[in-house]
Amino acid sequence: MPPNSSLQSLEIVSLISIGKHPQSGRERRAEQDARAVELGLAVSQGNLTVLHVGNAQQNALRHYAGMGLSEIHVLEAPTHADAMAPLTDYLHENTPHIILTGVRAENGESSGMVPYLLAEKLGWPMVSRIANIVSIKDGIAEVLQALPRGQRRVINVALPFIASVDSAAPEARQSAFGPASRATLSVQTCAIEKDDVAENWTETPARKRPKRLKIIKAKTAAERFKAATAKPQGESGKVMVKESDQEKAKAIFNLLLEEKVIR
Repeated sequence: MPPNSSLQSLEIVSLISIGKHPQSGRERRAEQDARAVELGLAVSQGNLTVLHVGNAQQNALRHYAGMGLSEIHVLEAPTHADAMAPLTDYLHENTPHIILTGVRAENGESSGMVPYLLAEKLGWPMVSRIANIVSIKDGIAEVLQALPRGQRRVINVALPFIASVDSAAPEARQSAFGPASRATLSVQTCAIEKDDVAENWTETPARKRPKRLKIIKAKTAAERFKAATAKPQGESGKVMVKESDQEKAKAIFNLLLEEKVIR
């Protein structure tokens, strides 16, 4: 990023969660949250606050600290607590310019709704799946958003804002043992609302949805080979830019009905 005098006073908060290794199931730093920390370190010029809601004794927090952090802020909370209330209170008291998160957590609900709920409560704009923050000038950030099939889109958004960091963002640096052991965990107790509903849930590993098989009607061997090696194309996709909010909402609702997500 080119040097900019406005970056000297820029305050960025990166929200982190405890990840889970897909094979061993061991706790680790969440990959997308680590990318959010990496992006925050690159943009903030050292003025980065890393925030976690949960148990301060979890070893995975040290994996984030090993990225070169001197301090991690922890809002102490039990496992099944609702993190939205303490997060909102903290961000109201310590208002940053940018909040970075991963797209979704690797544990718990993994719904990816945290940045959207925070944006609603704070009244800030929300930018999803960014790959980089290109520049910040006069209170406007130029953000590079990741799109499907490697495409990118430049978006201008006014500060303050919330952004989820995509896997297309720069990969997080390795965690070093020395900085991880020297970092300070600043623990803050706060009022926590108990989530009685989540305590009664039974969690199971998420599974990928099966892909629909395309029926091949080819008769000859050459036609079957061509159909098998043809590049899949999304025929039902549609980019809606100038349409009204009602038309966009109706298109999303119809898609959910077609995919049988809702009935």
